[in-house]
Amino acid sequence: MTDDSQTAPLLIDTDGPVRIVRLNRPEALNAADEALHARLASVWDELAGDDECRAVVLTGQGRAFSAGGDFGVLTKMNDSEIYRRKILDEGARIVRSMAGFPLPIVAAVNGPAVGLGCSLAGLCDIVLIESSAYLADPHVSVGLVAGDGGAITWPALTSLLKAKEYLFLGDRISSEVAVELGLANRVVLDGTSVEEGLALAHRLAKQPAQALRDTKRAINRHLQMSIHAVLDYALSAEAISSASSEHRAIVDRMSAPRER
Repeated sequence: MTDDSQTAPLLIDTDGPVRIVRLNRPEALNAADEALHARLASVWDELAGDDECRAVVLTGQGRAFSAGGDFGVLTKMNDSEIYRRKILDEGARIVRSMAGFPLPIVAAVNGPAVGLGCSLAGLCDIVLIESSAYLADPHVSVGLVAGDGGAITWPALTSLLKAKEYLFLGDRISSEVAVELGLANRVVLDGTSVEEGLALAHRLAKQPAQALRDTKRAINRHLQMSIHAVLDYALSAEAISSASSEHRAIVDRMSAPRER
């Protein structure tokens, strides 16, 4: 499965039994606009139906993994209840699809992974992070409930205290600290995450398929229990915060042109 369009929001490359999924808005640091968000909600079912695929590497084009949500999307969500529900429903689909995806997903975090980008990394099975990259979930800092990311996955990956600290404050988590906390598996040299991720994905692709698939399914039952218990409440709360004047004021301030 190969996407030949360089303007597509996601690019899918084939390397034998491995598929490389690349977020493809490098000029916007792979911030998720409407098209990219929709593709992130649909791509996992497509890959699950690819009979030749045995593992996936997820990364970003350019110098970022993903800067999170596009300001245009955030503004439109604040304005429109119908649009807000559409995006949050897609967010729920992304979470459930990645948690239920039968094959191993390796995150090659090639640069900043912020907001949605941080959520995507946390939903992968193995996370490689480049030395100068970092994670951050600034939902609360921009006036949003952390509905579809850290509140779901981080309590299983690190301690409740550390999850609260970094979700409440939105601080950057360096690559080394991410590994110490359990939010990433290992630090790799800058510029090598895709190469390292591919090597790891090919190792995974050679493992006995049924044993690997059902081991992932068994382990991810812990994650799916969290999704069942938390996701609907968290997204309902995020919908309320997304419509708030406080969130809108922060988005307007952040997206305003800066004086040179």
